[in-house]
Amino acid sequence: MMGGGNMQQLARQAQKLQQQMTKMQEELEAREYEASAGGGMVTVKVSGKKELLSIEIKPEAVDPDDVEMLQDMVLAAVNEALRTANDTTEREMNKLTGGLNMPGLFLSPKRATSFGSEPGDARCRLRPAKQTDERK
Repeated sequence: MMGGGNMQQLARQAQKLQQQMTKMQEELEAREYEASAGGGMVTVKVSGKKELLSIEIKPEAVDPDDVEMLQDMVLAAVNEALRTANDTTEREMNKLTGGLNMPGLFLSPKRATSFGSEPGDARCRLRPAKQTDERK
């Protein structure tokens, strides 16, 4: 049977790559990323799983007459931390895949969902806020 050995070698290489990617994904999910906004007035920490771990707000950042400014600082810090986590994940995974775009090819569907950085991206782990029914 011609080419059978090559197919077996390719399958072994794919399995090794899958194991490396799984290990890398686990390591990346264990990392923490921190970002701040407003000159350090708001600092947030997110996990490699794209979960918000903490928010620190300095008391002087709280101005009852300018709540919008605080909201903007929180959003900016959270988005920057998530961008850093996504960029790091993409960079590290590209080292293994040689830059090939293969989300989900070697990873289980659960793991593949951690890729993606844009809301609306089917692979993004961010979930929309629960809707409340105000008609009651």
